Formats: sequence, C-alpha cells, structure tokens
Amino acid sequence: MFVDPEHASASGRTKPQRHRSSHREIADELRNRIRSGVLRPGERMPTQAKLADEFGVERGAVRQALRILQSERLLTNVSKGSPATVAAVPGPARPPAGPAAPPQPTMVGLAPRIAAAFAVPHVRIDALCLTSVSLTLAIGEPLRQIHAGRLKPAKIDVRLLLPSRDIDLAFPTPVAADDGGLLHRRWLAQRNAQGLVLRQNLLALCTTHGIDVRVSFRALPFTPPVKLYLLNGAEALFAYYTLGRREREIGQEHVEMYDADGTRSMLFAFEERAGQRDAAFVEQSRLWFDALWETISSDLVLTS
Repeated sequence: MFVDPEHASASGRTKPQRHRSSHREIADELRNRIRSGVLRPGERMPTQAKLADEFGVERGAVRQALRILQSERLLTNVSKGSPATVAAVPGPARPPAGPAAPPQPTMVGLAPRIAAAFAVPHVRIDALCLTSVSLTLAIGEPLRQIHAGRLKPAKIDVRLLLPSRDIDLAFPTPVAADDGGLLHRRWLAQRNAQGLVLRQNLLALCTTHGIDVRVSFRALPFTPPVKLYLLNGAEALFAYYTLGRREREIGQEHVEMYDADGTRSMLFAFEERAGQRDAAFVEQSRLWFDALWETISSDLVLTS
C-alpha cells in the first residue's frame, strides 16, 4: 500500500489523510466561528500558517478565504503580515455568558443563543422542560435563516426530556382538590402539539435542504422543577420554574391553579470557555441529562 509521506509519522505509523479544504470551505468554517462567537469582535485570528496547517492547504488558499471574509466586512487587516482581526460588528454573535452575563427571561434570552448554536456544521441541542413551547419559538429564527441561505448546518440532533403523560403533575395543578383532570388534559395537549410542531419543522429540513435531522423525545417520571438547555455540548442555559397562584379560563370554566410561566423564567447562561466554574457546570449538566436519558426515562409518543 502506498503511503503519502505527508501522512506518515516519525514512528512509521500512518496518519489519517485529511480532506483538503477549498478556500470557500475555509471561509464558510471561519464565518461560522465568527457568527457563533467562537471568534469574538476585536480578536486576532490564528496566523495564516496555523490555519493552513489546520485545514491542510497552502497559505494561498487561506489568504483567499480571508479576503472573502474581509469583503463581507467580517475581518479587517487582512495581509501577508500580522494576523487578521475580527471586525467590530461581525453580524449575529453569541451573547455574553459567564459570571458577568445578566440573566434574562427565557423568551428573550433563549432565541439568540439558539440562533448562534445553529451556526456550526453539527448542531446538538438537549432540552429538559415542562413543555417545548420556549424551544419551539426560539428555533423559529434559525429556521428562517436556513431557508434564507444564511445558515447551512449539515446535521441537527435534538433530544427532549418531557414529563410523562402517566404521572400526576406537581404543576400545573388545581388549588382545589380535583378538577376532573382538566389541567392535565390541557397540559398534555400543549406538550404534544408543541413537540409535534418542533419535530415537523426540523424534519422538513431533510427534504428542503438535505440536512441530516434527528429529533428524539423521552418521558420523565417526575415534574421537572427547572428547565435546562444544552447547546453543542459547550453551553448550558438554566432556569427555575417559579410557581404562582393564578386563575385562568379554560373552556367555559374558571380554574384556580398553581403554575409557572416558563417563558418568563430567568435564564442563566454558563459557557464552557468562560472559566472553570462555568465549564464544570456545563459538564455536570451534560452528565445529569445523559443519566436521565439513559436510565429512568421512557419512550414518549406525542399523542393524546
């Protein structure tokens, strides 16, 4: 077997041959890193030599890619000398995370972080929540950007942990002893409807854009007191469901209940690269989610 010398190590073992990227592929990858916040405004890019080594190309291909991004006003100071700099306003960037990032209501804080998560080739989202209302709404924006050609993920994996239909929910629950199952039926209809919309919208990308999409649901044997979103294995978004007593009209009935408005729950962001504390929180959140997924959860079918 012929072995290209470039792919042989000093020990005589062969190295796996890397795909040689074109300058446009390099530009696409660097553009994703800028728009997702991996490369931040004002930050220097890696040297052309390092980029050439990373992508397995000559420096000329790297320079062509950098010039494309400069023409799009994503980079400045592109030359043969010092490394280029990420432009001050590079388009949609990841909002700040870490200790300095203020919490925001889920409805406000989730959407931009989900959109940023869709800027990478393989999107991975895990969510644990009471229903998927917030996530379904938040994914609307990246879906619009995909259809507009501004985002081009190759693969999307989404996993959701939701309460089982077979349990007595801790909330929403009636203040009175019994409501004939009205609140449970209302919650179940909402859980199923939102989950079906989310799955349908994502799976449609298989047909329209050739994206490899997988959406999986599993049922929890308890009511989650918190909501958790894990984005691309590198970021955790966490919020408490804070209960309140309220009255709502459901059908023709006025029902007093204990419930939480998940869209208003304050969302705290933890990012792996923001420091040791954040990295530990992200890792433990991932382990916790995986443990629930693989042990006490069960198959979930989105039917009434």
